[in-house]
Amino acid sequence: MELKLAKTTLTSKPKKITIEDIENKLDKERFFYFDRENEHKDLNAFIEHFENKGYSVYMKEAKYGLGDLDYIYEVHIL
Repeated sequence: MELKLAKTTLTSKPKKITIEDIENKLDKERFFYFDRENEHKDLNAFIEHFENKGYSVYMKEAKYGLGDLDYIYEVHIL
């Protein structure tokens, strides 16, 4: 499964990352930011995958502007 990471600038395109890549990064990173273009069912499957491996996963929408579409998903994997 591939998910799109949040854009780092307004003009850039979101980069794709796989679950395996995230598992490899868990030694160094525990916070991930995903683009709003990801489907909610994919994010739920992502959370379920890590919960089945014994991690606690917390996800919320983080707003960065006043518009309805100005948000990203913030995910903490502990």
